[in-house]
Amino acid sequence: MTSPKPNPASPRFLLLQARNPGDPMAQHEVDCFAAALGVPSERVNRWDLLHDVPDSRALEQTDLILVGGSGDYSVLDDEPYIHRFLDFLADVVVARSIPTFASCFGFQALVASGGGSMVRDPDRAEVGTFTIHLTADGQRDLLLGDLSRSFKAQLGHKDRAERLPAGMTNLARSERASCQALRVDGTQIVATQFHPELTRADNAFRYKQYQASYASSAAGDVDEVLATLEESPEATALLPRWAAQALADV
Repeated sequence: MTSPKPNPASPRFLLLQARNPGDPMAQHEVDCFAAALGVPSERVNRWDLLHDVPDSRALEQTDLILVGGSGDYSVLDDEPYIHRFLDFLADVVVARSIPTFASCFGFQALVASGGGSMVRDPDRAEVGTFTIHLTADGQRDLLLGDLSRSFKAQLGHKDRAERLPAGMTNLARSERASCQALRVDGTQIVATQFHPELTRADNAFRYKQYQASYASSAAGDVDEVLATLEESPEATALLPRWAAQALADV
């Protein structure tokens, strides 16, 4: 496989998705990333990870990779597609420093792909809007360093990173999770446990779609979850800034 050839004037995005056929959130996720990046939805192509990992042709037609969430799957699942995807992240994305922004499921996959520790922890589930705090490294980071030291972000997860692998730096935390953002050292590969692609309205819409899956978690009360929702403009601003920095850096 070859690395993407950047096209700064009209960047092409490839969104890697682990979503069941017919999941309405697949297109919703495309639209949310496109809106946050400020590009037409047609510029964000989808790739079905349940089928396979991206081939060389897909990468040659891509400038920047995105990895989204997953309504029905976890990186802790012992499934062939998970193992293929983790190998792809380690052996292709990280090995070749392909500019990538991964949120939620994508964040967790990067941690797992490098040999970090992921745990399923429904008692510390974060679903709604939460406050994220930058670490000292986050305050110095080229991308996150422009944010306030504490800012609001949209979340929706039950798995969390317990330990990052070597070569990845912890950039942010929350009250329930010690790692909320990371950078693969020396690269434009950035990941967040939170969802910078989601607005308050987007998170409410997605939560209602997946409400049943959170029924047994700490975020199981729909009224309580919806009551936490706030706007999160600083988090959303990360995506276009990352794209600009990544394109300028390659």
